[in-house]
Amino acid sequence: MPSFFAALNVAAINWDTYWLYLLTEAALSLSPGPAVMLVIAYGLTHGARRSLFAALGVLTANALYFTVSATALGAVMVASKPFFVTVKWLGALYLVYIGVSAVLGRPSPITTSNTSARDRSARAIYFSGLSLQLANPKTLIFFVAILPQFVDPTLPVGVQMIWLAIGSIVPELLILGGYGYLASRVTHLAVDPRYARITDRVAGVLVVGAATLVLTVAPS
Repeated sequence: MPSFFAALNVAAINWDTYWLYLLTEAALSLSPGPAVMLVIAYGLTHGARRSLFAALGVLTANALYFTVSATALGAVMVASKPFFVTVKWLGALYLVYIGVSAVLGRPSPITTSNTSARDRSARAIYFSGLSLQLANPKTLIFFVAILPQFVDPTLPVGVQMIWLAIGSIVPELLILGGYGYLASRVTHLAVDPRYARITDRVAGVLVVGAATLVLTVAPS
């Protein structure tokens, strides 16, 4: 345990960009997508506690995708810095694309699709969240695109990946848990189509803003 906390060296991460990463993750997590809709569905039908199992399933899949992306990214960064810069810009353009698409109400990785729920055990609910996210290859593509935006090649990559993993899992767990709780308490808000449109647009603006700010921050 001490070695784990020792690995979380606060000097080994660029804090000028890390808070932007947290903002981006929160913005994307807030926008109703398939995972959010699944958690809301279970919140409506099974309550907040059961919906949390669906959220944990989604986050397990995200952790797997993050690990694959982070490992590949580390190897690429060591081998080719120019390629890293290219991926960084392509990833920023990708963030702008999905943000603008959400604002304009067009289909994008952060827009929603309806998901239904049936009476299931906690284990089955967990695996429904896991299978939903594993069946969505856009999650892997997203991590490959977004990680270079927030990694400083002049600092230890491994330590940064630990911080980025924490910054990915914790905010989304809190947000998904919040959606499940609200769905269990405020049914009319969860099913109101105006709510989905508003959150898509707000999240889209935040994503575009975060992508723009990231490109203006030079590596330390």
